[in-house]
Amino acid sequence: MSLNVVHLVGRAGRDPEVKCFESGSVLCTFTLAVNRPTSKNDEPDWFNLKIWGKTAEVAANYVRKGSLIGIQGTLTIETWTDDKTGTERSTPVIRVDRLDLLGSKRDADSSAVGGYGSSNSEF
Repeated sequence: MSLNVVHLVGRAGRDPEVKCFESGSVLCTFTLAVNRPTSKNDEPDWFNLKIWGKTAEVAANYVRKGSLIGIQGTLTIETWTDDKTGTERSTPVIRVDRLDLLGSKRDADSSAVGGYGSSNSEF
């Protein structure tokens, strides 16, 4: 049996970047800072997020730098060849399937707070 599920709660490290493709697909990318509860220093762990489709549109409209969010997704490793050196490079990326807007009502429109993703029947 294999299992690849990631659950994280943290704050957006920057405003989302949105790309719209000719096919109609929407991609949203940004970073997520997650504090370790046992860490003695104040350095968070940083995660690169990729969100597609309707959930990406929700993220683009409601997530801003510093927004508290929860995500569920899968861990992927993206690889590419460095143009300058020709060496293979890689980076971990979380492909988000579900996004929960966790900020207070002051942080976001109260109608937007909730969960969005492939498991949500609204989309």
